[in-house]
Amino acid sequence: MENKGEKTTVERWNVSAFLDFMGKMEKLKSVPRHCVTSDGVTEVVAAHCWRMALMALMLKDEIPEVDMDKVIHMCLLHDIGEAVTGDIPSFEKTQKHEKTEKEALDGLLSEIPSSYREKYKNLFQEMEELSSMEAKVYKALDKLEAVIAHNESDIAGWLPLEYDLQKTYAARAVEGFPFLEKLQDACVKETERKIAEEKKDVL
Repeated sequence: MENKGEKTTVERWNVSAFLDFMGKMEKLKSVPRHCVTSDGVTEVVAAHCWRMALMALMLKDEIPEVDMDKVIHMCLLHDIGEAVTGDIPSFEKTQKHEKTEKEALDGLLSEIPSSYREKYKNLFQEMEELSSMEAKVYKALDKLEAVIAHNESDIAGWLPLEYDLQKTYAARAVEGFPFLEKLQDACVKETERKIAEEKKDVL
């Protein structure tokens, strides 16, 4: 039994371990995603995560029933495994890819102090299982940000399957969140506008 007079030792970062971990995370500033920006630059994972977190921050008052600070944590952390594995588009991802990503994530989390490790392991499990309102909002933002990014990009770079995928990719995820549903509707309208404009140019 623990002696009430004893203080629990909390594992902390040491400078070397912190810099080493941040060095691994720096890779996310270079890992490409399957999209280009409105300026024609290949998007990177860190940019996707940052804008998701910004979306969550700016939507605090629109979804007041959800702990958006927790959602911001999810947005910032959800793709850290891709610093090791790279990014695989959702329509190409297999169970083998998911297993590799899980192993990479477990390896990264093993390098951080235990005071963070258990908290973030639980957070990742929550995200994977979509077991909370916060996890569902995170997933909706993950999908919406990708749809918005593709709408901002040149349609000449879209794959044939993306013409329909753009309209459905976030549809299920936003259900039950009125403002996010409106965002989804606006994104679909923009997708349809881009497709119609492209057809007009061809004619």
